[in-house]
Amino acid sequence: MHSSFHRLFAATLLTCALVSPSLIPKAQDTQPATRPRRVEPAWPTTTTSEPAPTPEVEPEPLRITQEPVVRIGLSTVARSVTVSTTGPVLNATGAGEQPLPLELARVRVEPRSYPQLTPPGTNDIVKPGGPAETAQGARRANPPAGESSAGGVRLTSRAAAPARGEALYAPGSSKPLFDLRAPVVFASADPELHPVRYNEKPYRGRLEVFANTKGALTVVNVVTLEDYVRGVVPNELSPGGWPELEALKAQAVAARTYAVSNLGRFAADGFDLTPDTRSQVYGGRATEHPLSDRAVLETRGRVATYKGAPINAYYTSTCGGRTEDGENIFGGPAVPYLRGRECALDAGPHFTHVSVRTTREAATLKSAEHATSARDAALLAVHGFGVPARLGDEWLASNVTAEDVHSLLSRAAALARQPPPNVSIDAARPAGFATALAHALDGESRGTTLLNSADIEYLLAFRDASDVPQQNRADVAAMLREGHLALHPDGTLRPRQPLTRARLLRSVAHALEARGLARLQKATARLGAGGALLLRPASGKDAPAVLASDAHLFRAFGEALFAVRQLELVGGEALTYHVGPRGEIDYLEARPAAAGAAADRASQYTRWSETLTPSAVLSRLARSIPDVGTLVDVRVRRRGVSGRVLELMVVGTKETAYVRGGRVRSALRLREQLFVIDREYDEGGRVARFVFNGRGWGHGVGMCQVGAYGLARAGLSYEKILKSFYTGISVSKLY
Repeated sequence: MHSSFHRLFAATLLTCALVSPSLIPKAQDTQPATRPRRVEPAWPTTTTSEPAPTPEVEPEPLRITQEPVVRIGLSTVARSVTVSTTGPVLNATGAGEQPLPLELARVRVEPRSYPQLTPPGTNDIVKPGGPAETAQGARRANPPAGESSAGGVRLTSRAAAPARGEALYAPGSSKPLFDLRAPVVFASADPELHPVRYNEKPYRGRLEVFANTKGALTVVNVVTLEDYVRGVVPNELSPGGWPELEALKAQAVAARTYAVSNLGRFAADGFDLTPDTRSQVYGGRATEHPLSDRAVLETRGRVATYKGAPINAYYTSTCGGRTEDGENIFGGPAVPYLRGRECALDAGPHFTHVSVRTTREAATLKSAEHATSARDAALLAVHGFGVPARLGDEWLASNVTAEDVHSLLSRAAALARQPPPNVSIDAARPAGFATALAHALDGESRGTTLLNSADIEYLLAFRDASDVPQQNRADVAAMLREGHLALHPDGTLRPRQPLTRARLLRSVAHALEARGLARLQKATARLGAGGALLLRPASGKDAPAVLASDAHLFRAFGEALFAVRQLELVGGEALTYHVGPRGEIDYLEARPAAAGAAADRASQYTRWSETLTPSAVLSRLARSIPDVGTLVDVRVRRRGVSGRVLELMVVGTKETAYVRGGRVRSALRLREQLFVIDREYDEGGRVARFVFNGRGWGHGVGMCQVGAYGLARAGLSYEKILKSFYTGISVSKLY
């Protein structure tokens, strides 16, 4: 580990020496102390009792006196380049010369190839009987007749490699203004007001254009590091989509650190970094944003360091809840600061949430027969039905009376704007209750009108249907079809037995909800500033949620809803609620957010699924594996500390092949390699489709960008965010 650090430190020192001739070490700026995240690969939830190791002394961070300059290769394949400015004139110069104003504000640059002969004064000299004494190349053995000189020495000329250069044209002209055989540098006389433009896109700094060995033009934006970071941050973490300043500041430090650590990466091509995902997405001045500009300004010169040297600050869009050890994706030796981490808070609750509480005691029911009774009673209670505040299994299991039925159905009729039904003693039994409920909801028997005899007998095909009296058969059929009545687990209705209170509550609550009489509203939970709960309807704006102190609260566990004293909401939960006469929510139920509770849950890629046929899988893997014949199966052989697939076995009819490491994602062309595989089979038992169910987007190493946004919303500073993802780092002032 120490040797790796020394190599990294030496490389960084050399890089900084190239961009700034005056390097001086200074004391590290004092930073607020933060506890490093735990680094155990098994993602434990409890702390270990082993003594903590003695921390190593952090070396003094590298300091430089000047802000580095970065060269971004905007293009290497351009056949024609337009350089312009909105100002009156454009400045142009050769390398190392003072810029001179052109008479134009727009020029076109095209590559040129110039034939070149060796100058006469440096021609090869050939002496008879001896080796060739050459200055620049090989001799020509048989010169043309008459080519000689005194003393028997013959001069030879050679055709050198063609010189490459650029031709500058005025707009609409075919005659070049200049022919240049060296890079040409364009700048603006007033770069702040009238920046230089490449193909109409503005850039800070200068533009350098030169012909490359491919016969095309290379366009390089030469810009200071801070201006470069201004053009990176809004493209890597959009301020419009993720408007959290501390997250943008973490992104600025990561982008600046990555740039410093990778200066000269593409030196052979004449620049340092590319403007795409091979380095970092850079959009120049046109993509800058006031909020990300502020993030860059407030972190000016700050980089993430490990043992005093800038780290290679990898980051990923959406980590799916956990990041991976760097060497498992990129290969090479283990890097101590690129360890797999959970995308969550460090201590206390592992996720940021809003807590909603009620003073109401939750029902404690044990009978499976009463699984829905607490919710049924709550729905009826908030609509003015006389339901006891405390429910028990004994009360729910007791038989109803005609008075019970009359009380509930009279209130139901009032909600349905119908006259109260006539309730006889028979209404305490299922058949008579079905007829009374029909009149409470509709004022008449719809079943008698809309169902004929065949329909009725078809719908009453249960075991004891013969016990249903003839005058109630149409209503029982209609109530069963609408779900307002339910059979017992043994498939019987038991028409001759009284209803229990639990079944009565269920029937009335189901009827009100199904008919839209319960006045329930739906929304998605959102977390507002200061821990406020917001409601986002399907259409409309977020609105604050105002809850009654004794509201009925329910949470879904699986398909079932259970009464609770407290709801913990992370945002994204599906909410169903009722607003009482005082404008307060008196009933609220929540179903867990599909995206879960990880800090990156706001990303649309926190969960995804892709279905591929075997032939489609083979087509994607064609460049990564040999011919395996017909695909039989794809199996996961090994996973990393985060659960990412690190070894994939591809089983074919000819042979078995393997895909390993970070190539798994690129070979399959999936968003991430944090996935599981489901299979759909044909009638012959062969795999017909592979279903890849996964989480995240990107390589999964380093800082999770959407996770940084989530942690910022939870109140973490940019330094704590960076230390949550990069193990054991410091945030240091580089210049």
